Amino acid sequence: MRTFHHFGIPSDQSHENETYLEEARLFITDPQASPNKIEWLRFESDCPMPDMLKTIPHIAYTVDNLQLEMEGANILLEPFSPLEGVTVAFVIEEGAPIELMQMA
Repeated sequence: MRTFHHFGIPSDQSHENETYLEEARLFITDPQASPNKIEWLRFESDCPMPDMLKTIPHIAYTVDNLQLEMEGANILLEPFSPLEGVTVAFVIEEGAPIELMQMA
């Protein structure tokens, strides 16, 4: 079952209280601190993330079983752990990036 978590919006401007994810070369904000559940993403020029994530907003859902949710999916980005206790993957659905998040 999917539960809405946040909207991710790429940006070229810095935002208050950004967290830097060194391995991804990416700055993010905490969507839980936003009344509209917006996560701003600011990518470094050498960020290895797919271009689709750098240019198109995404919707994120928490899921109970990430592997099960990914079965048969059009995978954009394989599972990884951007923050302690969180594993995420990105798939493409309806032509848009969708983030699937499993919390530990």
